[in-house]
Amino acid sequence: MPIKRPGEIEARKIMDDISQQADAGGGSGRRGRGERGAAGRRAARTGGGPGASLPYITRRIGVYEVLDEEGLELIERNADTILEEIGIEFRDDEEALELWAKAGADVRGSRVHFPKGLCRELLKTAPSEFTWHARNPERNVHVGGKATIFAPVYGPPFVRDLDGVRRYATIEDFRNFVKLSYLAPSMHSSGGTVCEPVDVPVNKRHLDMVYSHIKYSDKPFMGSVTAPERAEDTIAMAKLVFGDEFVENNSVTLNLINANSPMVFDGTMLGALKVYARHNQASVVSPFILSGAMSPVTVAGTLTQILAEVLAGAATTQLIRPGSPVLFGTFAASISMQSGAPTFGTPEPSLVSYGAAQLARRLGLPFRTGGSLCASKVPDAQAAHESANTLNMTLLAGTNFVLHAAGWLEGGLVSSYEKFMIDQDQLGMMQKMAEGVDLSAEGQALDAIREVGPGSHYLGCAHTQAHFQTAFYRSPLADNNSFEQWEIEGSKRIEDRANALCRSWLDHYEAPPLDPAIDEALLAFIKDRKDSMPDAFT
Repeated sequence: MPIKRPGEIEARKIMDDISQQADAGGGSGRRGRGERGAAGRRAARTGGGPGASLPYITRRIGVYEVLDEEGLELIERNADTILEEIGIEFRDDEEALELWAKAGADVRGSRVHFPKGLCRELLKTAPSEFTWHARNPERNVHVGGKATIFAPVYGPPFVRDLDGVRRYATIEDFRNFVKLSYLAPSMHSSGGTVCEPVDVPVNKRHLDMVYSHIKYSDKPFMGSVTAPERAEDTIAMAKLVFGDEFVENNSVTLNLINANSPMVFDGTMLGALKVYARHNQASVVSPFILSGAMSPVTVAGTLTQILAEVLAGAATTQLIRPGSPVLFGTFAASISMQSGAPTFGTPEPSLVSYGAAQLARRLGLPFRTGGSLCASKVPDAQAAHESANTLNMTLLAGTNFVLHAAGWLEGGLVSSYEKFMIDQDQLGMMQKMAEGVDLSAEGQALDAIREVGPGSHYLGCAHTQAHFQTAFYRSPLADNNSFEQWEIEGSKRIEDRANALCRSWLDHYEAPPLDPAIDEALLAFIKDRKDSMPDAFT
């Protein structure tokens, strides 16, 4: 038998009685809700059950800022110097160079030099906030302001599966991660390239990936950016779902456009950016920075380069279509100066992200950074502390769009099923944290304090019974029992519990409804596009 700690027997008895009453339906007249009502209440206690989506976060806590006005002005002046004196390369895109020349920039070959203030002036037409639409309008999310949106891992070619095997990702893995993102209550988007399905030809896999987001989830999704024609396919498929006019006037995709740091935008990224901007779809212009390799080793130097790159790339969207949504993005990590490998969860990238968030707010653009990043090869203690360090910073910086929020392992090379489950649990905690302090009459709890008085306990008082189901976040994965109870239940590590929960979610997954006519049109489009070209694996 498990050993009870002092005072635990009475407390557990009281809480068990309260839980049984609630799960049975409470008082008279409520038992008819039965199992469904009990399940709903249990879901509320754990931040929602699978498929029970929580709304996007509206932060009620302040942001943490690392730069004062003098520091911000210094970074901005230095970024203007880069833009004017050093310039930004726009490679393999004559149209972009012509647009910048017409806008008043000094174009020398593929190098563009920007007069001071030109990029900021162009960005005045970019919206500071907008709605990212889902095919289920109840899943729409707000981008910008005090909103925070979580999206899963993006880009890994490998997965670590539920049998503990590290292997190349397949389209079935891709579908599974979309399903998990749909089921995860704290995930607000099904993301984009949740893993790279290498069993499908390179030139055709984007069709299967976009279809999977539409078919297996009804949350907002990201589009393909690996070639302009693949971005066009994303737009065409979105129009089959939402309609031509709606797509042209509303953002239904959000798309990751990476700068090729230092200070280069290549033809592939520019091509995708132009497609999405023309169709009024949101772009996240995001320098991919490994400080010491792709930017200076200092925080201030890295921030200066990031700001210059974002200003140039984001302003390009407004040359294409003024008013098209664009986000100030950054992915910042440091490197080991011994091996050159990227490192995560360290102080310097957090300082970069905090500072970049401040710069984004001064520009009036929504901001992207952070996630649950780590260099660990398995979901172990290193993965946990590196991810927690990054995720806490992400929320406190005031980030609006969080990519890589769940599932990231091995510096972004691996999408992990178990890590996804552990991370999404942490995202639920972030959701609770962002609610801040309840100062209402119920939050002040003076009635409870009067009822209990000195020397008693609050477990059985009316206030506790009214609020115990939702008072504290209850993790579906963390073990808080005694050592003896944990041992009796199999001495399971959190990875074991995450594995079991993941299998359960996938076993019980049910796809959200999709109009059969839309599904048929999507499949016909995909067949036509695939038939129009031979397979290519490079």
